[in-house]
Amino acid sequence: MTQTYKQIQKQIETLQRQAEKLRNQEVEGVVGRIKVAITHYGLTAEQLGFGTGSAKGKLLVSRTRAASKAKKSPTSAKYADGQGNEWLGRGPRPHWLRDALAAGKTLEEFATGVTASKHSPDSAKPVAKRKAKASYRDENGNTWSGMGPKPRWLKDALAAGASLDQFVA
Repeated sequence: MTQTYKQIQKQIETLQRQAEKLRNQEVEGVVGRIKVAITHYGLTAEQLGFGTGSAKGKLLVSRTRAASKAKKSPTSAKYADGQGNEWLGRGPRPHWLRDALAAGKTLEEFATGVTASKHSPDSAKPVAKRKAKASYRDENGNTWSGMGPKPRWLKDALAAGASLDQFVA
């Protein structure tokens, strides 16, 4: 039995209505679970990113804050607001800083006194990277700068009971 174009279009419309109905039911369930979690944890609109300002900006700030706590950068922040928000002074200004500046604050109010750049802004040439000197050395000549993961030789020595102080170069 061959179906006509009209019959297939009608089936598509019926399936789309069914899909929308199922989607609405699923959304209701998800919203219900979210409401229960909000009540259980006592979350506020601000914590969820729905406070003053754009929600997208607030969510990005919370992600940035979480990322900065998880991974500490060796470079110090040039600007900070004292609430965990930091900016190195490179790239576009973050939302928290843009919002504060729009509210009448000055950039100097957020300055930490740390210079994030290794060279002056007037310099046309980038600063050449220096080779890291070995901070740790064993009797076999193996070295480790103290940066990055510990090498196998050091892990083995520490596991055998040695202390890190024994390898300071």
